[in-house]
Formats: sequence, structure tokens, C-alpha cells
Amino acid sequence: MAAGLFEGQYLWHPAADDHVLAGVCVDVRAGRCLSARDALAETRGDFALRAHRSLVLASEAADSDLVERWLAEEPCPEASLMWARVAVLRALRAADAHDARAGALERIALAACDRAAATAPADPTPWVAKLAMARLHRLREQAPRGLLTAPPGPWRLFAHILSLAPWHREAHHRFLACFVPRHGGSVTAAWDVAAFLGQRAPAGSPLGLLPLVALVECYDPTRPLADRVWEQPQWRATAVAVHRTWLPTVADYAFTPVLDLAYLAHALVMGRREEEARAVFAAMGPYASRMPWSAFGDPAEQLSRARRACGLPVPFV
Repeated sequence: MAAGLFEGQYLWHPAADDHVLAGVCVDVRAGRCLSARDALAETRGDFALRAHRSLVLASEAADSDLVERWLAEEPCPEASLMWARVAVLRALRAADAHDARAGALERIALAACDRAAATAPADPTPWVAKLAMARLHRLREQAPRGLLTAPPGPWRLFAHILSLAPWHREAHHRFLACFVPRHGGSVTAAWDVAAFLGQRAPAGSPLGLLPLVALVECYDPTRPLADRVWEQPQWRATAVAVHRTWLPTVADYAFTPVLDLAYLAHALVMGRREEEARAVFAAMGPYASRMPWSAFGDPAEQLSRARRACGLPVPFV
């Protein structure tokens, strides 16, 4: 799906140009779940779209009891999945806030993920939801051969997900999150895992962006020449390769992959490849995501700064 033209304002809603999802978000905020059921039911054969829609809808439903009521009235796979998504989001929020209820909410979330997985055994999404909580614990499962640092982590859970969907985008990002410094990992582990995952991904896959995601996660502004890292040949080559092999596929997506495009645009701008970055911003259209820009300051200001570097318009003042 081609994004619309930039018309002077950023659109931050995570639904982007998935217009069905945007409409369902309105219903969910109003306490209605029928359209959510239909929007998720049509994704049963498209795990990427199912992951995207269920995650966005969970962010809309997490502060209400809509999903609990829906599950009680209609215990279908879509209601079970949404209950898992919402329960995981609540557990992660509580853990990050050091809330005393975090342990109890995590147990509820694990049970919800197990229920959703049992309801739809072929669906990797409940397992991906469970993987999102793996960063709360330092699991010591041994890494496979091929990694320099061999960092321990939730390798068995990740392997199970890959048996259902080998190139699941969200699963790879959730798995990488277990190794980044802000979640108790290290710079070397994050780079090692990102390189391992990125290298095994097929050509033209957005998973080639994982090393660039790790760069953002490991960014330390106090280090000398921190902003020049993206200019190093290996990182510049990574960004250019993703631009060459993956960007042409974006027009065929069911929705604009705004977050992935943002990481690519950021890496190209930081690597002084403004010409390639302009094409990425064109593919993004007016849609915007807070990451990776928020890792460097106010997201709107950082995004505008990057667009200006490419000679592109920014929002009207």
C-alpha cells in the first residue's frame, strides 16, 4: 500500500494507513468489540497483519475492561488473543513502573498467552506475546553456535515461534529486546544477536534492519563521536543494502511499515546518505513513529531535523 503525500503535518497514530484498523480503534475506545473481532478474524492467514492489528488494538483496550467482557461473552480465538495482548501490556507496564502488582499481572498474562495458544495452535502471535515478557527475566538457555558472545536468553521459546513463522517480524524484535542494555543486556550481546538474526534473514526482509535497531538501542551520547557511528562502513553498508533490497517491497504491504521505515531513514541520514533517505521518507508519507527519533530527543524535532537534512518539508509552525 502506497502511503499518502506529506501535507504539512505528521500523523502519529500506529494504525497508519490501515484504515480498517483505524476505524476499529475508534470502536474499541468507545467500548465496542464487534469490529475488532472481524478485523482480526480476517488476518488468520496473515500473521504479520495479525500481529500488527492485535498489538495496536491492545494499546487501545488496555485501560478498559472491554477485552474481559468480550472474552466472557464470546470465547473465540480473537478474544483470547486480545486478552493475551492486553494482559501482557499491563504486565510490562507494571514491571517497568516497579508496581507491586507486577508479579501477579505477569502470572495472569502467562495464563492468558497459554489460553490463546491452545485456542489457535498454529498462530504464533500468543507465543510472541509471551516472548515480550521474557525480558523481565534473565533466562540462561544456551545460545546456538554461530554467535561470538553466545549470550543466554529465551532461545527455546524463540525457536518454537520460528517453527510456526520463520521470519516473524515482531518475534525477532521482541527477542532482540531481551539483550539490549536498557533491559539488562549489553552492547556486545545486542550487536551479536542482531547480526546473527539479520544475517540469517532472507534478502529483501525487514529483518535486515535489526543491526540498525541495535545501534539505536546501544546509543550512548556520552561516548566520543557517538553520532558518527552510523558513518562507519559496516553500518552504512547495512542501511544501503536494506534500502536496495527491502524498500522496493514496501509498496506491496497491506499497510505502511512506518516503524521499519523510520529506522531505515534514521540510519541513512546519520550515515550521510540523504539521497536514499529521501526515498524512504517518501514511502513513509505523512506517517510517523516515536522510535527511533525519541532515543535522541523530542521525536517530532528529531524527525524534522532529519527531513530538513534531506531537503524535505517539515510541519508548518
